Amino acid sequence: MELNDEITIPAKLELVYKSLNDLEVLKSCIPGCEELIEEDDGKLSAKVVLKVGPIKAKFKGKVSLDLSNGPTRYSLVGEGDGGVAGFAKGGADVELIEDGDETILKYVAKSEVKGKIAQLGSRLILSTAKKLAKTFFENFIGLILR
Repeated sequence: MELNDEITIPAKLELVYKSLNDLEVLKSCIPGCEELIEEDDGKLSAKVVLKVGPIKAKFKGKVSLDLSNGPTRYSLVGEGDGGVAGFAKGGADVELIEDGDETILKYVAKSEVKGKIAQLGSRLILSTAKKLAKTFFENFIGLILR
């Protein structure tokens, strides 16, 4: 499954980049996030509760960030285990473009799910992913504009 979008964020690129790398900001913005911790190996460990259609599951996962092309580009890869609900893995490439006092964020995310969640069908999974992304960015913009 692939998901891509372009979001205009009413803040300077430096603030957007810094906020996207702030664990407290991310934890507050990720829907259902119960825990987000940086591990000794530099990877992020997360616990997220998600509802996809009739299935609600707690995912435990790891995410690795590649910030070597920051602050205008970065990528992430991760995987999560939702127990009997299933397994997900994927990644995203993000581009930040300065546009005056605003930042245009473009992303392309790819994911693969297995288990009960995969049986729900790609339409439901894609619509849930779009809803989660929309909620994340609404939360993110609201938080950094405080």
